[in-house]
Amino acid sequence: MKKLLNTLYVNTPGVYLSLDGENLVVSKDKESIFRIPLHGLEGICCFGYSGASPALMHACTKGGIDLSFFKPSGRFLARVTGETYGNLVLRKKQYATSEEPQCLPIAVNFTLGKLHNSRWVIERVIRDHPMRVDTLHLKNKIEILKDMIEKSKLASSLDTLRGFEGVGAKAYFSIFDNLILQQKDSFHFDTRSRRPPLDNVNAMLSFMYSLFAKEIASSLESVGLDPYVGFLHRDRPGRMSLALDMLEELRPMVDRFVLSLINKKEVKKEDFYVYENGAVKMEDDARKTILTSWQQRKNESLEHRFLKEKINWGLVPFVQSSLLARHLRGDIDEYVPFLWK
Repeated sequence: MKKLLNTLYVNTPGVYLSLDGENLVVSKDKESIFRIPLHGLEGICCFGYSGASPALMHACTKGGIDLSFFKPSGRFLARVTGETYGNLVLRKKQYATSEEPQCLPIAVNFTLGKLHNSRWVIERVIRDHPMRVDTLHLKNKIEILKDMIEKSKLASSLDTLRGFEGVGAKAYFSIFDNLILQQKDSFHFDTRSRRPPLDNVNAMLSFMYSLFAKEIASSLESVGLDPYVGFLHRDRPGRMSLALDMLEELRPMVDRFVLSLINKKEVKKEDFYVYENGAVKMEDDARKTILTSWQQRKNESLEHRFLKEKINWGLVPFVQSSLLARHLRGDIDEYVPFLWK
């Protein structure tokens, strides 16, 4: 259990949530293991197949507390709400802010997060493997990312901002192959290919981006935001634009994860199948291996620079979703991107 931004995250398996007076009680095997006053809570997120008493559900709906349930993987299952959908005001604010130019400050911060975190991925490789990479070449790309960060801060329109983001992404992916230090014969990266992925690395990236976007959408649902209405990505039927917005700033962490799978030889050439048209597909066993490693990665701790405390990596999308909701409500002046370090 961990309380962040007035939201309680319950990730202990096999627990039951109930109400005792004005307190939330978490029990396991019919024994109380944790209790906290409901007063002051804005949300409760339960990971796993935790049960909750009707009395607690009623108290949450009456008190305006979001009670959300997720699978252990982070996939959204359901949210308990009362007679009136309490997030109506929040979503109306989201929809109004999604129009240009109101959306620009939030879009800028999503982009700043992406560029900063992309730079950090490169800096980490230089720091950890200075003798195995072309340090000067990588530092040149870092300078481009730094320049795009400064220019993005002054972007006057979404189109201009997307241009700066595109330059940064091009510089970053131009040296992505240099960050692959093992299995070079089987894992190489020339350029980003999506539909379909045309090499083993792109197949892994596409799979993980899609998986993580769905997890981010779940975190947005948990705070009452509409994952389909974004600020950086434009509206398109069936596209989770806001989830993709938030994915941008967190995408480099997925890249780092994919690189570690390759460099630690957790995946191999035999885990992929190439079709006649050149499209690459991962075998089912490879997906299982990647998903297992991903769940382990989400349990690792890191320090959130804005909160100034350690949290599990898997909670980052939920914290960022809460920060975005707080900004739209007017509780904080701006959306604070997640800056990895």
